[in-house]
Amino acid sequence: MKSQSTVICCLMLFLTTECSQYRAKIHIKDGDKRQHPEEKPKTGRIQEKCHGPCIPSSNCSQPCAHPFRGEIGFTCNQNMWQKSTETCTSLSVRKLFQDVNSASRLSVAAPSFPLRILDFRSPEPMESVEQGIRRNCPRDYACIIEVVKSAEATSGNIAFIVELLKNISTDLSDNVTREKMKSYSEVANHILDTAAISNWAFIPDRNASSDLLQSVNSFARQLHLCNASENIVDEPFIQTKGFHISHNTSEESFRFSGNTNNTGEGILGMIEIPQHELWKLTANASQAITIAFPTLGAVLKEDHLPNASLPRPVNGLVLSVILPDRLQQIFLTFEKINKSRSARAQCVGWHSRKRRWDEKACEKTLDVKNRVKCRCNYTNAVMSFSILMSPISIDDKILDYITCIGLSVSILSLVLCLLIEATVWSRVVVTEISYMRHVCIVNIAVSLLTANVWFIISSNFSKKAQDHNWCIAMTFFSHFFYLSLFFWMLFKALLIIYGILVVFHRMMKSRMMAIGFVIGYGFPLIIAGTTVAITMPEKGYMRHDACWLNWDNTKALLAFAIPALVIVAVNLLVVLVVAVNTQRPFIGSSKSQDVAIIRRISKNVAILTPLLGLTWGFGVATLIKGNSLIFHIIFALLNAFQGFFILLFGTIMDHKIRDALKMKMSSLKGPTRVAENASLSPTNGSKLMNH
Repeated sequence: MKSQSTVICCLMLFLTTECSQYRAKIHIKDGDKRQHPEEKPKTGRIQEKCHGPCIPSSNCSQPCAHPFRGEIGFTCNQNMWQKSTETCTSLSVRKLFQDVNSASRLSVAAPSFPLRILDFRSPEPMESVEQGIRRNCPRDYACIIEVVKSAEATSGNIAFIVELLKNISTDLSDNVTREKMKSYSEVANHILDTAAISNWAFIPDRNASSDLLQSVNSFARQLHLCNASENIVDEPFIQTKGFHISHNTSEESFRFSGNTNNTGEGILGMIEIPQHELWKLTANASQAITIAFPTLGAVLKEDHLPNASLPRPVNGLVLSVILPDRLQQIFLTFEKINKSRSARAQCVGWHSRKRRWDEKACEKTLDVKNRVKCRCNYTNAVMSFSILMSPISIDDKILDYITCIGLSVSILSLVLCLLIEATVWSRVVVTEISYMRHVCIVNIAVSLLTANVWFIISSNFSKKAQDHNWCIAMTFFSHFFYLSLFFWMLFKALLIIYGILVVFHRMMKSRMMAIGFVIGYGFPLIIAGTTVAITMPEKGYMRHDACWLNWDNTKALLAFAIPALVIVAVNLLVVLVVAVNTQRPFIGSSKSQDVAIIRRISKNVAILTPLLGLTWGFGVATLIKGNSLIFHIIFALLNAFQGFFILLFGTIMDHKIRDALKMKMSSLKGPTRVAENASLSPTNGSKLMNH
């Protein structure tokens, strides 16, 4: 009787009259309002192209081709109309069911369906999806399978099916049997087929994929196992297994294999429940249910990413587990989809509330060329796991050691540089040029010191948290202070030019200070602020894996690299000018003294500029794909020890500063010796004091 009812239900689907239309956004042509039974769905769903000029970032929409309902949205990109959204659907709740006695018609506006997907205009008594399933196929939900599987997997139909599964999981999850789970999975399998994956990108609701995962997990949680172990679902794109477990059960493992593409090559995955976790259970039998999704990882969209333009690709199966609440830890083994050596893996768990991958949920215990093993913590919010393919970057321990040691030395060197400057300040700032030279040194040291501190904070922050606004702030300040370092170097070069070319007129200290601070901090502020304003609307300001300027998408890093390298070139040109102009003699002791200071500044600039330029030259080289590890090591060394270079070549190697330090030390030792001599010989002590 059940099969007969199902057959009648399927046959009567062809007698369905007018289907529901979208109340908002969708525009249906007069000729498309009715679908005749003999007409078959067309392959193409675009009614016609967008008309009018293609203006960048402009949008337009066109109705879907008959018999589909909905519309296709286009966005102008690179002077071409490109499809951005699609809501073309041939399914409706009315089409899913037909009452056996034709006494009533099912509504296309089920109360549990959102109005953006379903609408109704029928004045007749309405029923919900829940009522339709309970009336026609309450035992196994099989009456909806053929209708769904016969529908083309358009973006609109995928969204409809996701909502259908979501409602079933919410309203019909009581007493879930093996038969219900199989029917439910067959429907899900239809929209997870490799042929349908590309259409997920055009669904307006970006949470559709995470809703599907959550719905399947919630429905499986209510499944009741009859046997000790069961292979419940074995569809190509969704597989479900279940076991009875207890305190006395030995270590359990679940093995899966699924195809992620059309090549027929299976990707393996395994879930293990360790013995020490099973000991937490009572003697009464509990159940463990596991689900494998070979293709779902390709469509799972994360929410609230620091940089949504750079998604993190999934590199294995998505494995879900439903365990007793007492169990907290599991081991998962994933075979890599991309097995190249550069495809580093990151173990993650899907946080259902945050709708994104959580790195804290898992720890990687093994990473070889073909597979990865993870130790993960199971919670009610995190019950699905996978591995992500890390971005192409070199994460070697030697780089961490070099950076850690180098930054420590750099920060200590900069602090020592500032202390020395404070100690000898009154003895070395003789003329306006010498005064501004030491102002430059102090601000260069302060800028690099502050930038290093922000770098350390952002490095630790990006690994432990993903607060978008804080990451933006850290990236901005790191960018700003690294730029300030170079612009103060530029002002130093301009100071040299000023000292050589300006002979008869001297600028006031206050004016020179104002110009210095405008160049040293004003220009970097303008560049850093403009970079944020331009790249933030495209969500391309930062890297997705660290709080630093983006390169892959918007090339925001050029806002640092270009000014820095241009300043390096200008400073080297100034050094050449100085080498030529300071060879001729100057009349006057004051001018000769300035020339001596200029020569010392030039030596300082001539040494530091190539070092800074070389450092960030290697920094740009590390962005080139496939480069050698040696580039990363050289950049880490030069970048980490910049503070030491400034102390060595900017302060210690300046003989005027060394002489001032010696005089300071002598003046500190002098009173001590006088006091000692005075205590031994009052006469000699008084003479020395008088002298």
